[in-house]
Amino acid sequence: MSSNSQQELSERLRGHFPHAPTSGQEMLIEAFSRFHFSKKPKCTLIVKGYAGTGKTTSIGAIVRSLKEIRNTFVLLAPTGRAAKVMSTYSGYSAHTIHRCIYRSKTSSDGERGYKIAENRFKNAVFIVDEASMIGNTSSLLDDLMQYVFSGKNCRLILVGDGAQLPPVGCNTSPALDLDYLKSSFDITVASIELTEVVRQELNSSILINAHSIRTEISNTKPGSIVSTPKINLGAGPDVVNLSGEDLQETLESLHHKYGEDGVVVVTRSNKRAVLFNQQIRGRILWQEDEINIGDRLMVVKNNYYWLREYDEVSDELIANGDIVEVVRIIDRFTRYGYEYAEVDVVLVDLENSPHLSLTVMTTLLNDNRPSLSLNENKEMYKKVADDYIDLGTKSKIHAAVIRDQCYQALHVKYAYSLTCHKAQGGQWPAIILDQGYLNEEMMDREWLRWLYTGFTRAVKELYLLNFNKKFFK
Repeated sequence: MSSNSQQELSERLRGHFPHAPTSGQEMLIEAFSRFHFSKKPKCTLIVKGYAGTGKTTSIGAIVRSLKEIRNTFVLLAPTGRAAKVMSTYSGYSAHTIHRCIYRSKTSSDGERGYKIAENRFKNAVFIVDEASMIGNTSSLLDDLMQYVFSGKNCRLILVGDGAQLPPVGCNTSPALDLDYLKSSFDITVASIELTEVVRQELNSSILINAHSIRTEISNTKPGSIVSTPKINLGAGPDVVNLSGEDLQETLESLHHKYGEDGVVVVTRSNKRAVLFNQQIRGRILWQEDEINIGDRLMVVKNNYYWLREYDEVSDELIANGDIVEVVRIIDRFTRYGYEYAEVDVVLVDLENSPHLSLTVMTTLLNDNRPSLSLNENKEMYKKVADDYIDLGTKSKIHAAVIRDQCYQALHVKYAYSLTCHKAQGGQWPAIILDQGYLNEEMMDREWLRWLYTGFTRAVKELYLLNFNKKFFK
């Protein structure tokens, strides 16, 4: 390793910052240069940073530097929305992890699933944003590691905010946990954390207040009850206390200002999300039927069936968390005890998405549950299989079931109001953050992380709905 080469890369990186790097960013610059030239196997760099610490600016500088020195890079994120955000701030295309590392496969009985793809990249740097969303209750983190390091001399950067909500079923974010990665994978790994707020970011009262909440998170032990955080409404005009009486007028104004895709209500439960979605569709969008042209729907279960026929889309996965917009309704029908609609949709976060003809299950749209249970999915299989009993053999019946439009129907919820976990990874110009029912016993460190994650979904305007006056200075 040449110290001159390392120094040259560091200088190149500094040149891509729009301002003098903070002390934390200086440490990242030096750490990245060492990481880039390291001869050790399976090099991994964790980059953690709170909101306002210049994390995205730093990653953008790294991406532009890699482009200048003609080093291949691959930009990834857990969801389509997060990939779209990454594309915007980096200036280069980003993709979901699933679309990069998996390829479809067909088993001997005809069922379609996925397998880890072959990594044909050489000397590539894989940069994964919003890595705090990657849990260890599925195989995604393991598969990501296997895919990246199966490529010749490939390296991995995991980027995220450790103060955000951890993945469902986890107490921490394993992809940002240095000790966990060391003990679970045979890799060379280092970690850098940005904590100093960039001076230019202090113009945002959203980030000023998010920084205050993050400080409380750092000072609170897991499981501990916290005192009421004080939100400073006087720090700027972009954080507003909103009463329920003014909600409809505010939503109408924000929809007019930013469009339907520019504002979302973030809440704490699926039940409240259903209520908000019903009110927004009925009172703001004047939608009367269960599903209408223009409806924005969030996918809540991975689907590998409907994209097979579309060469314009690079893979066959419509992923959990993807948002689709209905552009045509062909038919509505009831079968197996559920409601369905045959529709044409576009993938909102896919540039130049083709019109996709598919079937959606509309029953879940107004259901308080996030998705069907495992037992309900098994029962669905049995009901569909009974319709093909005349085919005789189990293999023929199974092959027919997995081609059935109802069995393969896209499971969706309305996307106008989301739980914080569903909103994570995305950003919108305007957020309405719903406090919901809250008592002092519920105000612990994990609730602070929920509050912090909700704050940091907003880019321009944040409205705090029905927050108790004791929250405000």
